[in-house]
Amino acid sequence: MLVIFDCDGTLIDSEVIYSAVDAAGLTRLGHPVTPLEFLKRFLGVPHKDIWRILETEIGKPLPDGFLAELSEEAKRRTAEDLVAIEGVVEAIAAVDAMELRRCVASSTPLDTLRRNLKTCALLDMFDPHVFSASQCARGKPSPDVFMFAASQMGADPKDCLVIEDSVAGVTAAGRAGMPVIGFVGGGHADDDLSRRLSGAGARQVIPAMADLGEVIAAHFGL
Repeated sequence: MLVIFDCDGTLIDSEVIYSAVDAAGLTRLGHPVTPLEFLKRFLGVPHKDIWRILETEIGKPLPDGFLAELSEEAKRRTAEDLVAIEGVVEAIAAVDAMELRRCVASSTPLDTLRRNLKTCALLDMFDPHVFSASQCARGKPSPDVFMFAASQMGADPKDCLVIEDSVAGVTAAGRAGMPVIGFVGGGHADDDLSRRLSGAGARQVIPAMADLGEVIAAHFGL
């Protein structure tokens, strides 16, 4: 049995940072948008896929160096402001107490993913079982990263449980044949996120990491 954690917005409170940086960037290009509006559309989607879509909609190439500038600003802000989700260390300890295996499967590029986990003192809790959509052909909502994580861990998809905060992630897990628990305890969560996660296929939605141990135990009959 394997518990697969998404990272951004599930283990670390990074989505509020990334959405603010991206929304400001899109606004500078003459397409005003709020961080919340950006999140509602693109939460959980790999960054390169987001800007590929937006570039097509804008109808012209992004300015030279634009994505590199966004990346540097996000790197600066995460170094200064990034924190772990409240209660996540205790939730991981609960998984360990149940003698379940665990890993991370994220849309974030692998080097950034590992850096962010290290910033929040979480990397050692998962390393080397940290997997990224950058290691796969397609990002979420395609199932590739979850299937890759399961294969690397030697787990059958039906024996996995995914913890996700995004519609794209819940959809990806469902396409991988994995049950999903939705999480809405991140700083980016709006009042409608729980409904959207349930609509995408989450079996249950929890508001806090303090609830996760009990939910996992009930799912696996422990």
